[in-house]
Amino acid sequence: MSSVQINGPENGHTRSATIAPGSLVFTAGAAPIDENGVTVAPGNVSEQARQCMKNLEAALVEAGASLTDVAKVTVFVAEHLQADLVVAWDVVTAAFGDHKPAGSLLGVSVLAYDNQLVEIEAVAAIAP
Repeated sequence: MSSVQINGPENGHTRSATIAPGSLVFTAGAAPIDENGVTVAPGNVSEQARQCMKNLEAALVEAGASLTDVAKVTVFVAEHLQADLVVAWDVVTAAFGDHKPAGSLLGVSVLAYDNQLVEIEAVAAIAP
């Protein structure tokens, strides 16, 4: 995957990605639910984002991909404060480490599960 930095500092996040032919993996939104189907850490954006990333990574591995294969990530945060969006984004970017997929961060009114504040979906590209 090659990426192009189109604005912001050189070490900022990537805005777009060009993918060579291969397989694409589209994940559903990873919710902050544990193995028992319970929403973790009600009211805690950071911990919910961590659980979402854990669940996202598990879905990617199941599909034969990893976080480093992610070309695009979308983070949804059901909070009214812009600062809470940044809290979630910081957890997501930390999970990706040096890998910088294109990303979108959205504030939304409500998400599917009771007490859910964060949901994360991704598109990954697997080389042929």
